[in-house]
Amino acid sequence: MALKVIQNTKINTGDFIFSSPETVTYPVAPLISAKFYSPNGVLTLKIRATLYINSEDPNNPTVEAPAEINNSLQLYFDYNFSEETPESCDVWYVELDYTSDTVEQITSITSFLRDIDPETSRGTTTNIP
Repeated sequence: MALKVIQNTKINTGDFIFSSPETVTYPVAPLISAKFYSPNGVLTLKIRATLYINSEDPNNPTVEAPAEINNSLQLYFDYNFSEETPESCDVWYVELDYTSDTVEQITSITSFLRDIDPETSRGTTTNIP
């Protein structure tokens, strides 16, 4: 199994503020898109994630080595989340390529934005077309 981080970049220049913050549950679950492609003849899963992280945290989120469980790729994006509801967020774009001997069997990605201290998470499942 191989996971390659192609890009891990903050994409907003000013603070991002949700228009109705009272309707948002923090941490915000990752927004994921994924598709298969074959660079150089190797079947690869391209994963693109958008993460909303408290703008007071200047650090890039990190990506933990994923696991394949029952045809689902389990993917964790780790960061250090403040216990207070953030007033504003930074928007992070993370692009990954994933390969393994069984990559063709993956039908969904279950992704989590996980606070490393204390450990809490918010996740979502995305089906792969």
